[in-house]
Amino acid sequence: MSKAFVKETDQRFAADPLPDRPVPAGPNLVTPEGLTQINDTIARLQGEQDAARRAEDAAEIAKLVRELRYWTARQTTAQLAPPSRSHGVVEFGSTVTIRRKDGRDQTYRIVGTDEADPAQGTLSHTSPLARALLDKSVGDTARIADADAEIVSIC
Repeated sequence: MSKAFVKETDQRFAADPLPDRPVPAGPNLVTPEGLTQINDTIARLQGEQDAARRAEDAAEIAKLVRELRYWTARQTTAQLAPPSRSHGVVEFGSTVTIRRKDGRDQTYRIVGTDEADPAQGTLSHTSPLARALLDKSVGDTARIADADAEIVSIC
């Protein structure tokens, strides 16, 4: 991992550095919004790190050094995915609506691992639900958990 955001003074406060956060396997696909989120996170963490240095807060410095290593690695490996090319097939970047057997409609956008937030309607392309939907078309059925769901729209 990069030591670009580790100053020697940080080592004085973080004698026992925290272990690296695990980096998800596979390509680091991101949407344009996901890349912006990564860049914004790095900028925010750098500001927090500067404040922690001024306060000589060893625990906070160690936490922020680890977070910056993770996000810098994610920024370096980010692969900006092209916009969804088809509204006929579910692919990375697609927004897809499914209809569950109980009649509920749910809409999700398939995005990169770091930008996924199912509560906000975004799913990691590596999630089981997204994998069940990828490459399917409107009218197709996807097996999700122990039930089927029909794809009713793709944008």
